[in-house]
Amino acid sequence: MNIWMYILVSAGVSYLIRVTPLVLIRREITNRTLRSFLYYVPYVTLAVMTFPAIMEATQNPVAGLLALLAGILLAWRGGSLFLVAVACCLVVFVSEWFLI
Repeated sequence: MNIWMYILVSAGVSYLIRVTPLVLIRREITNRTLRSFLYYVPYVTLAVMTFPAIMEATQNPVAGLLALLAGILLAWRGGSLFLVAVACCLVVFVSEWFLI
């Protein structure tokens, strides 16, 4: 089959996914449960994509887990994004040095 047909179908499906809620929902959503669910969807999506990548990006999954725990701890304690990123990189570097 022609590659352009695949691209066209993919574009159509992507367009329909984005347009359907705009067409079907005409007024403001007032249901508290649904609003709460929709509020957290972007965060959950980001977490679902990020956490497996953290574990698989290192040579040893234990190093990824240690870096994840260090990053969570530093972020919880108010560390900046730069500090958390550098600390996670150092934890992976040191962990893989000792684990391998």
